Amino acid sequence: MTTLDLSTPLKFAYWVPNVSGGLVVSTIEQRTSWDFEYNKTLARIAENSGFEYALSQTRYAASYGADKQHEATSFSLGLLLATERLKVIAAVHPGMWHPGVLAKFVITADHLSNGRAAVNVVSGWLKDEFTGFGLPWLEHDERYVRTEEFIRVLRGLWTQDHFSFPGKYYDIKDFTLNPSPVAVPGRPHPEIFFGGNSTAAQAAAGRTADWYFSNGRDIDGFRENIAGVTRAAAEAGRRPRFGLNGFVIARDSEREAKETLREIVAKAHRPAVEGFAAAVKEAGQSTKDGKGMWEDSTFEDLVQYNDGFRTRLIGTPEQIAERIVAYKEIGVNLFLTCYLHFQEEVAAFGRDVLPIVRELEADLARRHGTELNTDLLPAVDLSAAAAVTTSPKLAVAR
Repeated sequence: MTTLDLSTPLKFAYWVPNVSGGLVVSTIEQRTSWDFEYNKTLARIAENSGFEYALSQTRYAASYGADKQHEATSFSLGLLLATERLKVIAAVHPGMWHPGVLAKFVITADHLSNGRAAVNVVSGWLKDEFTGFGLPWLEHDERYVRTEEFIRVLRGLWTQDHFSFPGKYYDIKDFTLNPSPVAVPGRPHPEIFFGGNSTAAQAAAGRTADWYFSNGRDIDGFRENIAGVTRAAAEAGRRPRFGLNGFVIARDSEREAKETLREIVAKAHRPAVEGFAAAVKEAGQSTKDGKGMWEDSTFEDLVQYNDGFRTRLIGTPEQIAERIVAYKEIGVNLFLTCYLHFQEEVAAFGRDVLPIVRELEADLARRHGTELNTDLLPAVDLSAAAAVTTSPKLAVAR
C-alpha cells in the first residue's frame, strides 16, 4: 500500500520557535524570538508564503540549552486566532494529558479557528519531566501502547456519540462530546500527527496516525521509515501520509550555505549538545532493537535537535528544490522546516524555493503520466509576506 501521490502538491510546515535560543544549539546569531509578537508576525508571513502548517513544540523542563519555552496548546491557539488559513499543530504528550480533556480543548480551538486545529502526539522520551511531576514513567515500547490508546480515544471522541473504550490506560464509558469538531470537506476530524523512528513507533503510527513525522533522514533512511509504517498501515487497511524534518540553509551559492552550516557547528554550545546527546542516546538505546530516535545521530546532527541537517536542504534554492522533489519521489508528502532567522528566511523560502519546487513537481507528474493538481495549491501573497518581514534581508534575497 503506497502513499506515492505525484498529482498532489507537497505541503510545507515550519517549527514554531516557541522556545528561547532558536532551533540550533549554537551561539551563532539567530534572529529569531520565542515571544508571541514575533511568532504572530512569523505565522502571517508563513501563510502568505505558501506554508500550510506550523508545529508548536512541547517541553516542560528547560532543555537543549534553552531556558524558556511557552506551552504548546495555548500558544498554538493564539497563532490560530492571529491567522486566517494556517493550520497549527500542537505537540502533546500522553501521560501529561488525558485524551478526553485534550479532545475537548481541540474541539474548541477548532471552532475558534474554523477548522484549523491539529495535534502531534509525541510519546515522550525525557524521563525527568514525568518523574519530576510525579507521573508514571513507562518503558519505551509500553509508551507506544499508551500512545496508540490515546489516539484511538481522541479519534473516537471526535467522531462518535456514546463512545466507549476499555483499554489498559484509558477506560471511556459511553461518552459524547458536543459540539463535534468543525465539518471540513475531506477531513473527518482534526488531523493527528505522530512522531518516532523506532520499530514500535512506526507500527503504532501505521495503525493509528493520519500523518507520520520523522526526524531528519537521508533518502535511504527515510525510505526505511516509510517501509515500516506502510507495512503496519497495510495490515490495518490505512494510508497515512508522511512528513520529514529538515533545516533549511538557502544561500546564493552552495559554498556559502555550507560555510553557514560549518559556522553553526563550530559555534555549537558543546555542554548543552553533549547533555542532550546523553539523554537521547539513552532514549534511543532503550528500544528492543536499538532503532529509536537519535540512536545513530552524530554530534553535528544533534546541534539541530531534530536531526534537521541530515535531510540536506542546504545549498542554492535550485539545489534545495531538487532535493525536496527527490524526497517526494519516495513518498514524502510534507516538509517540516526550520531556519536560523525565521521571519526573513521563511519569506525567502516562499519567494525563492517554492516556485522552483512547483515547477519540478509539475515536471515529475508529467513524466509519470499525470498532472500536478494546482487547484490544491495554497494561496500565496508574497507582497503581504514581504510587507511584514521586520528584519533586513539576508544573502538569500535574490
